Amino acid sequence: MESQVPGRALGVLVELEAELDERLGAVDAALAAHYPGERAGRQPVHTVYVPADRFHAGLVPEHGAAALQVTEEHEALLLGLVDGDHDLVARVREKLGREPVEDLRIDFEDGYGSRPDDEEDADARRSADALRSAIRAGDAAPYNGIRFKGFEAPTRRRGVRTLAVFLERLVADGPLPDGFVVTLPKVTAVEQVEALVHTLQRLEEALGLSGGSLHFEIQVETPQSILGPDGTALVARMVHASGGRCTGLHYGTYDYSAYCGIAAAHQSLAHPVADHAKAVMQAAAAGTGVRLSDGSTNVLPVGAPEQVAAAWANHLRLVRRSLARGFYQGWDLHPAQLPTRFAATFAFYREGLDAAAGRLRTYVQRQDSGVLDEPATARALADFLLRGLDCGALSGAEVADATGLDTDALAGLAHRAGAHADGEGD
Repeated sequence: MESQVPGRALGVLVELEAELDERLGAVDAALAAHYPGERAGRQPVHTVYVPADRFHAGLVPEHGAAALQVTEEHEALLLGLVDGDHDLVARVREKLGREPVEDLRIDFEDGYGSRPDDEEDADARRSADALRSAIRAGDAAPYNGIRFKGFEAPTRRRGVRTLAVFLERLVADGPLPDGFVVTLPKVTAVEQVEALVHTLQRLEEALGLSGGSLHFEIQVETPQSILGPDGTALVARMVHASGGRCTGLHYGTYDYSAYCGIAAAHQSLAHPVADHAKAVMQAAAAGTGVRLSDGSTNVLPVGAPEQVAAAWANHLRLVRRSLARGFYQGWDLHPAQLPTRFAATFAFYREGLDAAAGRLRTYVQRQDSGVLDEPATARALADFLLRGLDCGALSGAEVADATGLDTDALAGLAHRAGAHADGEGD
């Protein structure tokens, strides 16, 4: 009898396979649509926010020069914070001279404030012209965008007007820049995200842009975006209401903390309310191709040497904390924060290179070791190395030597759509 059981089971297998495909086909399609996997290409390590009235075509090299100057003035302080690692500081200097800003956001919201309509219209046109000039001169950041006023009733009309005025001026004299995004702040309802999708569709039609070319980030800075009135995580619904246009979720440190009633002295990226919000964001974005960004610290490294040292130490700690928690991007508000942004980021990838490369080599070669990694962990190891390549912390040669893999192989292991193409170190 026992020998007949497998035969009986196999006899229904063909029918059962067809039944399962029919039963789960819609689920398979929905999963593929809602969770397409990692977004192709490089993710910047930071976004630098600049009030629109202060933006000009030479701002990025100006930020780089200012960051290099503060590095020179306080080199001993920076070396002390990175355990005397002269090679790391040299790498930071090179980055500041070559690419000091990876992502720039021209801010028409909190950093700009409320102004007469004619003044904001003029700044929208002027900043669009300045961005186009910077792109032509080769002085722009690799990624750019604007933050306009949100879709709540008091600011909705002004926000959409600024968006329209800026975009019309920007594309009147050239194509939409690669990697250009707009940021929707203070989101409190899924319907606001749906309204932005509608707005971008209408603007694409009016401006002759191809459908789906305008993308946006959602700024998570209100408790309503994390927990809706029905108890659901609205940020997850917002991601799936974006029609594939949403590229990122950005945490807003101070608005979110203030909404939660946290006293100003205790508002921080490391506060428990921030960790809760970011954990929900992380779960909502996982597998969707939507990337995560931590927020900012408003403690600036300016003033006396002891003030610079304290602010730099705080910034280094917070950037490293974010990286360890899977937030590979954050906000910077001042040129003097750039040295520690890159110092913390480069140290994170360089310190992890040997262990990540060794584990990946062992996994690919199927060697025995003290760690038994699974495919998901191999994917994370490859992604770690690609991120290090993308920002310039690692070179292609040292990663290839350490892993025995080229960037195409790493991209395949990381389940990225294409090979590393935007980084700095081959």
